[in-house]
Amino acid sequence: MSRDPYTYVTVSIDSDEAPRVGVSFYTPGLRVSAGVLDSGRPYLDVSSKTADVSISTTGAGAVTSTDLEIARQIFTAAARYLADCERLHADQLATPDLSGRSDRRAQATGTAA
Repeated sequence: MSRDPYTYVTVSIDSDEAPRVGVSFYTPGLRVSAGVLDSGRPYLDVSSKTADVSISTTGAGAVTSTDLEIARQIFTAAARYLADCERLHADQLATPDLSGRSDRRAQATGTAA
């Protein structure tokens, strides 16, 4: 079953803990950008029509060694996500459906695989 795209945002507030915000994007309508502000601070933004997530340096200050480690973790996770998406997409195109066709793009165009 396929669901419509959506963005899911939660806010959890417990009396004994700091509030926690969760953002989950399940939409192809994402925009991702990165750069350096005029102040010299780097940033990474992920946003949809309904939510934004911005990542930058600790305390909006100079880049620390911890900021570098977090940036490396983001890079590694994004590379893994890309590799997984490419592999799964290739698997989906190669997996025959009930009609016996192996190329779903051919199904969409009505051509034989």
